[in-house]
Amino acid sequence: MFKQSVFALCAVLLGAFPALASEANVRKAFEARFPSMKIESITRMPFPGLYEVVFDGQVVYTDEKLTYLMSGNLFDLRSSQERNLTRERRDQIASGALVKAQGNAIKRVKGNGKRVVYTFEDPNCGYCKELQKEFNKMTDITVYTFLLPILSPDSAEKSKAVWCAKDRGKAWDDLMNKAALPANAVKTCATPLEENQQLAQRFGVRGTPAVFLANGQQVGGYLPAEKLEQAFGSVR
Repeated sequence: MFKQSVFALCAVLLGAFPALASEANVRKAFEARFPSMKIESITRMPFPGLYEVVFDGQVVYTDEKLTYLMSGNLFDLRSSQERNLTRERRDQIASGALVKAQGNAIKRVKGNGKRVVYTFEDPNCGYCKELQKEFNKMTDITVYTFLLPILSPDSAEKSKAVWCAKDRGKAWDDLMNKAALPANAVKTCATPLEENQQLAQRFGVRGTPAVFLANGQQVGGYLPAEKLEQAFGSVR
């Protein structure tokens, strides 16, 4: 029994070597052709000779020798319900990046907080204020808000005031609901505003609000509460 297990393990490992070698070849060719791009992962796809390359949050496809480079959606048509493999992978990448960056966001929890949503918002954004009203109608959610001051000259100062407040969640709620800036904010403190801008650029966010679900799917900008509820219901 022990010998059979060892032989089976060896067979699995030997079968993995060609894939690992091929992925290493793709990495070597990609780094030689695009030395400034940071590769995050290389994965052999089910389609023979096709490899997925992820860099800077982007997903492209190539062959082992990097003869061709393809950018666009790859669909799996093997089942009755076609799957957009590229979109699924991008959402997966976004989900991981958002979780990793949670410390740079204002966290607010309502009810048990089991449903998670991420937003990019500017303190001067009118639709962000409307979105806040919709969140106020909902329960059992956790909202992570990344401050993204891009709309007005004083957006950065307002964002800093909120981030440097003793209670960031309350400071943001007061600003969005009452147009009141925190009076007890520290004059200067370290802020994640630059990192938030980099994260927004990685996701292609060009305006506020931008709303993402826990699975990394972007569901748009401003949404009424009923649409947000529907979006939560679609998360697997």
